[in-house]
Amino acid sequence: MEDLSEKEQLEAMRTWWNENGRYVISGIVLGVAMLAGWNYWQSSQQTAQREGSALYETLLDNVASGSLETAETTAGTIYDQYGSTVYAAQARLAMARLYMDKGRDKDAADVLQGLLDSNANAELKKVARLRLARVMLYQGKAEEVVNLLAGQPESAFTARFSEALGDAYVVLERYNEAAEAYAVAISEDPNLLTVDRTIVQMKINDLPEPGDVLAIDESLRAPTVDAPEESVDEGSQ
Repeated sequence: MEDLSEKEQLEAMRTWWNENGRYVISGIVLGVAMLAGWNYWQSSQQTAQREGSALYETLLDNVASGSLETAETTAGTIYDQYGSTVYAAQARLAMARLYMDKGRDKDAADVLQGLLDSNANAELKKVARLRLARVMLYQGKAEEVVNLLAGQPESAFTARFSEALGDAYVVLERYNEAAEAYAVAISEDPNLLTVDRTIVQMKINDLPEPGDVLAIDESLRAPTVDAPEESVDEGSQ
């Protein structure tokens, strides 16, 4: 009985393998392929990070030396070949600084806008948003700064956004909104110290009082000139 049972078991195994063996083999092959693909992806990501890091270090040297053309070439390579790494976003921040040093504020604004439009992480985008706002203030585009910063969700950048927003409102002579923005800036946790509270308070103190604003508006009115009296032509009398 035992010998017969073993033969039956072997026959059952052969039958099962004939019916399912190809699925088992396919599953093993698929599993090996997936593992190989994952390992290859991991390896390629690590290689990209190493190469991107090396290029970014080169870019920082270009920026430090003020070599604009060389920096643009290096940054272009990072954008094109390592756009999925963090170094692409950091390269844009570095180039924005170099452009501003060279007086090319439009290029600085463009490269920062490119970072905002990219798939960079949220924190680096906040840095870009703040720097773009300051470039726009430098360009006199206060209304665009308001559009860029107003309504941003609360974050570790709230105080710095609010100070820049207050500066824009001052340029637009919207002093009440400027005071509100500055108040938000200095209401952050004092331990964070992301803004200089003393400077922001000085900006608040420099805002004109409502009565002063009215006086300024009145002073800008064109003076009224009394109409001259009609002269009488004595010869006509």
